[in-house]
Amino acid sequence: MIFEKYIHKETARVFQVSQKVIWASAVFMGILASVPKILQLKISFAEIVIDCFIAFTYSLFVWFYNLYTLPKFSNKALTTRFFGLRLIKSLSLGILVMGILVFCGQLLINDRLIGTMILMYQFRGILINLTIYMFLYLLFQSYANQVIGMDLERTKADYLSAKYEVLKQQVNPHFLFNSLNTLKSMVDFGDASAADFIVKLSDFYRYTLESRQKDSELMQKELENLNAYYFLVRSRFEEGIDLQIQLSPEHLSAITPPFTLQLLVENAIKHNIISLDQPLNISIYSDGKYIKVKNNVQIKNNPEPSNMIGLENISQRYLHLMGQQIIVESNHQFFTVALPANADISN
Repeated sequence: MIFEKYIHKETARVFQVSQKVIWASAVFMGILASVPKILQLKISFAEIVIDCFIAFTYSLFVWFYNLYTLPKFSNKALTTRFFGLRLIKSLSLGILVMGILVFCGQLLINDRLIGTMILMYQFRGILINLTIYMFLYLLFQSYANQVIGMDLERTKADYLSAKYEVLKQQVNPHFLFNSLNTLKSMVDFGDASAADFIVKLSDFYRYTLESRQKDSELMQKELENLNAYYFLVRSRFEEGIDLQIQLSPEHLSAITPPFTLQLLVENAIKHNIISLDQPLNISIYSDGKYIKVKNNVQIKNNPEPSNMIGLENISQRYLHLMGQQIIVESNHQFFTVALPANADISN
């Protein structure tokens, strides 16, 4: 299993091991590894010191080499596998380093090792390497699990906050006030569409109440809600706004966080000029594995203040629901948001 998709690099803590632990364990390894020689009565004090120093130096090398290969210093993917290329490299390089240390030690005491003694040193080095590697592996596993837990909790909190902001936006008093003003004007002028306006307004808020506890919704249902919303804004802006929908049949069964399409259309209305001379054209269409929402750009001279929950809100909910990011494309002519078109997860 790879942890990298769960850990946010900008918020993750840096894994560290106390220097006291490293040096104390190296001293302990040096003494422990030299016990067999200490028990030999015919060995000189100098040989014991050199033997301890070899094990101590080798232990320090193993500690710092394996720490260096962790993601603190490397951009390689973090995995939970114990046996892998990193362990093989550690053991191979350790054999070379132990050979160099033993050779230097023998030069100091003018002694000559036989083959079995060299193998004993190498075997001891492999045991030290495996012991430190396993200890470091367990420490890092514990650290990674803690980071994942905190990151998932943070994502969950962000998602719940996003859902709350969506709900607040759907019951926005300004939208309700504008809708009621539009309805009053339609009644005053005897507009025959006033009854349809009331039905669509009722449908829109019914969908809001029914979907507030849902994590996902079928695209077909989203379009029904969007049509109700569009009827309301169309009654207000008339020919100043136009919405075209061209989705493939398979995309109608795609899933999406509730209110995604409505939020994108609402953002387009909020930030662009809408008039008979400069109509706002919005299109929703299928494009490969994506559903795209596109509008022409005609920024208002005095744009409404943004509360910064629009695209970030949608992005957080898509990441939580599907593990995929939305794609935003913008230039001076068009603004496009591409939504991953996943199949219905209930199938």
